[in-house]
Amino acid sequence: MKLVFLDRATLGFDVNLDEFNQFGEVIVYDTTKPTETLNRVKDADIVITNKVVIDKEIMDNSNLKLICIAATGMNNVDLEYAKEKEIEVKNVAGYSTDSVTQLTFSYVFHFIQKLNYYTSYVNNGHWEKSEIFTHIDKPFFELKNKNWGIIGLGNIGSNVAKIAKSFGCNVSYYSTSGKNSNTTYEQKDLETLLKESDIISVHCPLNDSTVNLLNKTNLNMLKDGAILMNLGRGGIINEYDLANIIDNKELYCGIDVVVKEPIESTSPLLKVQNKERLALTPHIGWGSIEARNKLVKLIVENIKEYVN
Repeated sequence: MKLVFLDRATLGFDVNLDEFNQFGEVIVYDTTKPTETLNRVKDADIVITNKVVIDKEIMDNSNLKLICIAATGMNNVDLEYAKEKEIEVKNVAGYSTDSVTQLTFSYVFHFIQKLNYYTSYVNNGHWEKSEIFTHIDKPFFELKNKNWGIIGLGNIGSNVAKIAKSFGCNVSYYSTSGKNSNTTYEQKDLETLLKESDIISVHCPLNDSTVNLLNKTNLNMLKDGAILMNLGRGGIINEYDLANIIDNKELYCGIDVVVKEPIESTSPLLKVQNKERLALTPHIGWGSIEARNKLVKLIVENIKEYVN
C-alpha cells in the first residue's frame, strides 16, 4: 500500500512516524497547497491529513481507499461523498484532553497570579532597591471560592471542572446542545453563567448553535476582572466584539483559537491596545508532546483496523 502524509508539519517534527512503514510505502509532505493535493494523492491508497481538504474532485480523480484525519474535527473532508464512493474516513478523539486542560489552567494562573508584573519587577531591578522584603502592589487572587463557568461540558470541560473543583472553585456549566444532564455540577442558562462567573472557559464545538455564541450583547454581562478563555473553536466568540470589549472593560482573555488560522494580520485581536489583558496563543492547546504521540498511535490503530 501507498500512504501519503499531506501536512506532516502540523504534527511537529519531534514525533516519530516510523510505525507507518509497516503498512507499505510512506511519502511525507510537510505542507500541501490546495493546488498540490490531487497530484500527491492520486496514486495513494491511504491519505493522512490534518487540515488539508479532501473534496469530491480529489476523490473522483484518485484511488483513495482510506482517509485518516489527524484530528477530531472532520470538516476538511466531504464525508457524504466519501460514503457514496465507499471511501472509509477515520478521525481520532480523546488524545488532547489533558493538554487542553493544562493550557486552560495556564491562562488562569497567568492572569490571576500576575506573574508577568512580578517577574518584570524583579528583572528590572526594583526588588533589589526595595526597603522591605516583599512587593504586593499588584493584587493577585486565590482560585478558592471563585465561580468557574464552563461552556461545553464534554470530555475536556469535565476534566477542567474536576480540577477546578479540587482548587475549591464553585463550578457550573452551560450545555450548548441542551442535552447534557450532568448533575455533578449546576447547570445554568448562558446569561446567568456569564453574569455570575469569575472565570469562564469555552470547550464546545463550533456549529450552528455556537457560532457567535458570545458577542457584544452578552460579553458586556461579564463581571469586571473576569477571565474568559476560548479553547474550543474560533468563531464561538465574535472577535471584533471581544477586541472592543477588552479595550473598554476590565476583561482578561486567553484565546487559543481564531476564526482564520493562521491568524490574519487584519485580525481585531492583534489590534487590542490593552495587550496585558490578552494572552493569544497559536492553537497550541491540543499539542503537548504526549498528546501528539498519542495522536500518532491512534492513527496507526485506525490503519490497522482498516487493514485487518
